[in-house]
Amino acid sequence: MTAPVPAFPADFLWGVSASAFQIEGSPTADGRGPSSWDAFTREPGRIRDGSHADVATDHYRRYREDVALMAELGVGAYRFSVSWSRVLPDGHGQVNRKGLDFYDRLVDELCAAGITPVPTLFHWDTPLALEEKGGWLSRDTAERFAAYASVVAQRLADRVPMWITINEPAEVTLLGYGLGEHAPGKRLVFDALPAAHHQLLAHGLGVQALRAAGARQIGIAASHSPVWPASDGAEDRGAAELYDLLTNRLFADPILTGAYPDEGLASLLPGPVAEDLKTISATLDWYGINYYNPMRVGAPQPASPAGEFGGIEIPADLPFGIRPIEGYEHTDFGWPVVPDGLRELLVSLRERYGDRLPPLYITENGCSYGDEPDPATGRVADARRIAYHEGHVAALHRAMAEGVDVRGYFIWSILDNFEWAEGYRQRFGLVHVDYETLERTPKESYAWYRDLIKGGR
Repeated sequence: MTAPVPAFPADFLWGVSASAFQIEGSPTADGRGPSSWDAFTREPGRIRDGSHADVATDHYRRYREDVALMAELGVGAYRFSVSWSRVLPDGHGQVNRKGLDFYDRLVDELCAAGITPVPTLFHWDTPLALEEKGGWLSRDTAERFAAYASVVAQRLADRVPMWITINEPAEVTLLGYGLGEHAPGKRLVFDALPAAHHQLLAHGLGVQALRAAGARQIGIAASHSPVWPASDGAEDRGAAELYDLLTNRLFADPILTGAYPDEGLASLLPGPVAEDLKTISATLDWYGINYYNPMRVGAPQPASPAGEFGGIEIPADLPFGIRPIEGYEHTDFGWPVVPDGLRELLVSLRERYGDRLPPLYITENGCSYGDEPDPATGRVADARRIAYHEGHVAALHRAMAEGVDVRGYFIWSILDNFEWAEGYRQRFGLVHVDYETLERTPKESYAWYRDLIKGGR
């Protein structure tokens, strides 16, 4: 350890995260159907290094090796995702038993190792058959999701104590349907809003389906960031408030308050919105936060692009602009390292939602650094990742000391993996993966986290 471990509660849950498309590979094995991301990676120019995820880290075949790494790490939980099209190749209809069997084996392996399985039912990989019928722009996809959730829960709920419905609906809406930088690659800008509503509806319907199948401890993993105005000027503050509404409150308010944050915005959404909100706001056992960095936002500057969102250029015709955050170190992805932003975010959520905010889990927090094994020793010295997590764990502890009810912390991610539109250019893992040999090498941050878990218990 390089810094004292703050005193966390004895039952605080330390975990690691990953997602099916980013690590599993084996895209056609045992009857899996294609997803929107399989199609997206085949479109020229979509993935920055020209790669695909057909092999990824080969977790589908090497899951026992990966679970053994988690057991040695000492984590209490593993947050993984289920590939919808591996279970239901067309997104609905006939269940692919062999695909479901894989997750049955994975859950058994985790339980045998004393690791709590925490499945996420949707982590961006929409079955292609559903995407071709409208994807999240279609209300039918929300209803198909609920049926899929029921299938998975009926098989796994006897051993899975903690469930996540959907991961980061904001990113799917903005990057997948609004800006076209992620699957399915649509550039609809504000016409992407139905995708937000239908994912929220899918979440609510999914909660109902999970409970009916005997699942318990249900939450969602939502991305949130503090939004800093570029200045105290009225235009910059107004732009920041709009950005906060579209990326934070648009997704949290319906779930936690049963209402959209703006009546004008609600009027743009499809279907019986008032009735849907009753479903969307189904009581949760906990709420998951994916935090990486704050966003600095100001009025648009028409003469230039509006900035970047996670390395992705924002069009200049939006009513806000993304400004660089200066004065902080940056990861290899170019994201500012602002640990206290996590404390700020958690405290602000408690202040905004009060008693309506359920217990929280940090379901993702991580950083990309491209450290490689030393040719002589084989060690992967990733001191910057250690410093990143030390800072964020300390900030989390400060938030808890201020009264925020946080029950666990999951690092993104256990393995280096396929990083969506970046391909294999960004490495977030505690374990280095050689993409030629698929050899796993725990980094020094892995040892740091192992020691933190021991000391934090």
